[in-house]
This record gives sequence, C-alpha cells and structure tokens, in this order.
Amino acid sequence: MQDRPAPLTIQGVPRRWLLSHDFSLVWWGQVVSQVGDGISKLALVWFVYSVTGSPLKTSIIGLLQTVPAIVLAPLIGVAVDRLPKKTLLILSDLVRALVIGLIPCWMPVDTFTVSALYVLVTLHAMATAVFGPALTASIPSLVAPAQYTSANALLQVTTSLGIIMGPALSGLGIAALSSQEVLCLNAATYVISAACFIPIRFAPSVSSGASQSLASTWRDVVEGFYYVVRGRPLVLFLTATASLYTFATAAFTTLFPVFARKLLDLGPVEVGYLWSMLGIGLLSVSVVLTTISAWSVKRRLKIIAMASAASGVALLGLVWASRPAAAAGLLILLGGGLGVLTPVAWGVLQEVTPAQLLGRVLGFYTMGAMGAAMGGITFFGWVTGEYGVPISISVIGLVMVGTGLWTGHFLGRMTERSLAYVVQQPVEGEGDTCQS
Repeated sequence: MQDRPAPLTIQGVPRRWLLSHDFSLVWWGQVVSQVGDGISKLALVWFVYSVTGSPLKTSIIGLLQTVPAIVLAPLIGVAVDRLPKKTLLILSDLVRALVIGLIPCWMPVDTFTVSALYVLVTLHAMATAVFGPALTASIPSLVAPAQYTSANALLQVTTSLGIIMGPALSGLGIAALSSQEVLCLNAATYVISAACFIPIRFAPSVSSGASQSLASTWRDVVEGFYYVVRGRPLVLFLTATASLYTFATAAFTTLFPVFARKLLDLGPVEVGYLWSMLGIGLLSVSVVLTTISAWSVKRRLKIIAMASAASGVALLGLVWASRPAAAAGLLILLGGGLGVLTPVAWGVLQEVTPAQLLGRVLGFYTMGAMGAAMGGITFFGWVTGEYGVPISISVIGLVMVGTGLWTGHFLGRMTERSLAYVVQQPVEGEGDTCQS
C-alpha cells in the first residue's frame, strides 16, 4: 500500500469517500438501520401521545430509551473492552429486530397497549446501549487515526439520513396503516445492519487480564471511572459538556411532536416532514465535519462552542415562528448545530484514550449524557405540562446558549500548548499498552 500513489491525503492517509472497505460496509448497514430508527421513533411517540394525550406520559418513551444506557453503562464499557466487538454488534442488531419489529407483528391489536410498548422500548434500549459504544469503539480498528473525526461524521450522516427519511415515511405509514404496523417494518432494517458486520474483520480486543470474575469486572469499572475523572482534563470536560448538551437536546427531540402539534397545530404527516428538517441540517454539518480531522483540538472545540450557541438562538426563534416554513428554516439551523458535538467529541476521545480503556470511557461518557438526557426529558416534560410549550422551548434554548458559553470559557483557560499536552501525554499507570 505504501507504493501506491495517493493524489490526495490527510496526514499520509489516502482519501476515499467511505475511508476503507470495512468502514463502507458499516456505513451502508447504518444507512438502512438509521432510516428504520427514524421510522420507529415517530411511530413510538405518536402511538403513546394518541392513546394518552399526555406530554408527560409521552416523555416516558424517552426515559425508557435512556435508563438502560445509564444503569448498564459501566458494565457495557467493560464488555466492549473485553469481548469481540463484531459479536456484540451483530447480537445487538438482532435483538433490536426482534423486540421492536417482530414482536409488535405477533401481538394482537387489542393487547398491544402502552404498557406493552414500554416493555419493548426498554428491551430495545438495552440492545442499543450495547450497540452504540461497541460501534464507536470499533472505529480505531476500521480507519486510520487521522480519519477518526471523519468516520464519526460519516456515521452521523447515516443518522441524518434516518432523520430526513424516517419520520416522513413514518408519518405516511401512520396515516395509511397504523403505528403498530409501522414498527413491524423496522425489523428488516436491523437484520440488514447485522448482515453488513459479518464479512468485517475487526481488530482483536486489547483488554488484558485473563480473569473475568466479578472482582476483576469491578476493578475494570473503577479503572475506567478513575481515568475519566483523573486521567485527562479534556476527557472530563467533554463528558460534562455532553451531559449539559443532552439535557436540552434530548428533551426537545423527545417532545418535538408535542411541540409541533401545540405550536403549529400539525398532524402526523406534517410533523414527520418538519422533523425531517432537523435531518437536513444534521446531514449538511456532518458532511462538512468530514474535512476537519486534521484540525487542532482547540479549533474543533471552538466549533462546539459556536454550534451550541447557534442552536440556542434557533430554539428561541422557534417560539416566535408562526408558520411551518419559518419553523422549517430554524429546524435546519438547529439540526446543523446539534450535529457538531458528537463526531467531534468522539474523535477527540478516540485520539486521546488508550485502546484498552476506550469502551469504558465511552460507557461513562454515555452514562453522563444519558443521565442528563433523562433529567432533561423529565424536567421539560413537566415544564411543558405546567407552563406550556413556549416557556419550555425558551428554557431549552437558554441551556444550549449556556453550553456554548461553558465551552468558550474552557477554551479561554486552555492554550493550544496545554491542549496538545493533554492529548499527547500518557497518564500514570498506562504502561506500554497504549498504542496511539
């Protein structure tokens, strides 16, 4: 490969659209499954809201999607570091296909209650809680280090495609069929995703230690927590920033059908199309982010600060948007702002974290973000019910502006040299196992 000419390179890595053959298989599988996710998310929320008419009960869907990621995150991180990632990814997809796709098809309509749906959502969330960290931790074995942020951004492209296409298809499906039948269609998307992982050869697990007893598992959990809290300031900062960020964004995305229905008096088809506007903004910024892998850490963090502030301004403007066209434009801007944090933060974490700790670091990162998401969903569900949609959206917007100011304050205290030191210096106790 060294003898092959490469006209365009990033730090010596040949450019290609999907970075590597194995990554391209992952990418296409995620395109299909993310569209399925977009279909099911609106169907789930719409089913509960149409049956109960309660914003608070509707927000329970969001809570059930986050609780497993919070409770199980430390153990999932250990599993990702110890077990073959290929096995974890395939099994997670198959479980999701079963519980969110096939089971609703088998259940009679009269027994398919909100309570039954809550159980299925919980099982689906448990599988998703494993899938996310396993996929993110597998990126270093699929692409070169200089491509980490690009790979994360390309995976976010699949998420944006799901947001663009999924809700619109879901809205049409709900109108033509039913929420239950729409969920049935989602099973095939997860099966396709699982099939795409089969031919890929992942790097073997680098977690050391022959013993996998309960005591050793606890030691691994403590080691990962210690690294997040005391290992590198940048890791703790990104984890805290993600928590503040998702406190606001998870509430907005979970309650969006309620917001759209109350503010603009829209039906399921119109809500689906409007929700797709978030995906357009997310897609646009994800494509742009594929070009910044070689940027310095400080420049990438500046993007997070500006995007968070812009998202907050867009949310504040949404309160005054009386027409769907104006709301659509603001949602495109909001989607672009929301799409910055995850690929940038994950790319930095993948760069600075030793391979044998990456699963646990991502687990604690996810636990903090999902814990904040649960708090945000609960809090803003209550605010919406008590004080109305405009107040709720305004407060969410102020939190996003605060996230941007928090990031800017951190950058103001950190020089380029200190950030480089944080990225490059090994922490005490890593030994010779850290490869990059």
